[in-house]
Amino acid sequence: MDRKITKQIKIGDKFIGGNNPILVQSMTNTKTSDVDSTVSQIIKLQNAGCEIVRVSIPDEASANAISKIKEQINIPLVGDIHFDYKLALLAIENGIDKIRINPGNIGSKDRIREVANACKNNNIPIRVGVNSGSISKDIIAKYNGITPEGMIEEAIRNISILEEFDFNDIVVSIKASNIPLLIKSNILLSSKLNYPLHIGLTEAGPRRTGEIKSATCLGAILTRGIGDTIRVSLSDDPKEEVIVARKILNSLNLRKDMPTLISCPTCARTNIDVINISEKVEKALSNINKNVTVAVMGCAVNGPGEAKEADIGIAGGNGEALLFKKGEICYKVKEDEIIDVLIREINKF
Repeated sequence: MDRKITKQIKIGDKFIGGNNPILVQSMTNTKTSDVDSTVSQIIKLQNAGCEIVRVSIPDEASANAISKIKEQINIPLVGDIHFDYKLALLAIENGIDKIRINPGNIGSKDRIREVANACKNNNIPIRVGVNSGSISKDIIAKYNGITPEGMIEEAIRNISILEEFDFNDIVVSIKASNIPLLIKSNILLSSKLNYPLHIGLTEAGPRRTGEIKSATCLGAILTRGIGDTIRVSLSDDPKEEVIVARKILNSLNLRKDMPTLISCPTCARTNIDVINISEKVEKALSNINKNVTVAVMGCAVNGPGEAKEADIGIAGGNGEALLFKKGEICYKVKEDEIIDVLIREINKF
C-alpha cells in the first residue's frame, strides 16, 4: 500500500517519517525513579522488538533517573511530561531523546519557549500529544462536543505555539478511546499536516479486548497510508503491546520481520489436535525474528493446497501429519513431534 511521505524526524539513533519503516513503541509501567526495575522492563521490551520506549516523568527523581537509564538501554528514550515545564528541562539535561508534551498544559508561552529552545539546542524532537479528554473548553463549546474537527484544531493550536518559536522538529499524535472518532481524526489530521504521526488507540483495555480494538482501529488508519510510528495501549504487560503492534504491522505487510502463522479452524475431518498444536507453535514463533509463513492445517483438504502460500507447514492425518514446504510434500511427522520438527525446519529456513 502507498504510504504518505511525511517529514523525517530523528529520535536518538532512529528515524521516523519519510520512507522509514513504521516503528513500534511502548511505555513502561514501572516507577521511572526505580532505575533497576525500569531498565529491566525496557530490556524485555527491546528483546520483544520495541524500537522506541516512553517513560513517565512525574517528578524530579524520575527526570534525574534518565541519564542512568540511558546508560543501560539501546533504544531511544521518550519522556512523558505534563504540566511542569521544569521537568521537561531537567529531562533534557539528563539526555532524553524526545519529549512528549501538550504545550497547552505546560503554562505560559515563556515556559513553552524555554522548552522549545532547550530541545532545539540539543536536537531533541517534541511529540505534541492531543487526547480527547484534554481538549480546550472553548474548542469543545465551538464544536458542541468532542469531534474530529475539534481534535485537529487543538493539535494545530498547540503545534502553532512551537512553530511560533521556530521549532519544527515535531511529531504529532491524536488519541482517543472511541474508534470511529480516532479514525476520522487521524485521516483529517494527515490531510492537513506533513509532520510524522504517532498513532494509537488509547485505553484499549485488557489484552484480548485491546488487541481486537487496536487491530480494528490501527488497521483502518494504516491501510490509508497514515502513520509513522505506533503504540498499542493495553492493560497488561507492556511486552504484549509490542507483540500486538508488530503483528498488526506484519499482517498488513508493512513490516516483515516476524513469522506469520496460519491455521485452520478445524472440523470433523481433523484427526490431530490443531488447536493445541497451533497455540504451542505460536508461542514458539514469538522467539523467532524471521519473515516466514508457517501453516498448521488439520487435513489434506486444508493442507498444501489452501496453504500453498506458506513457506513451511503441516497437514494433519490420523495421529500424524505431512510436512510441506512451498506447497510440496516432504515427509511424514508423528503428532507428538510436530512442534519440534516445525521449529527445526523454520530455524533452517
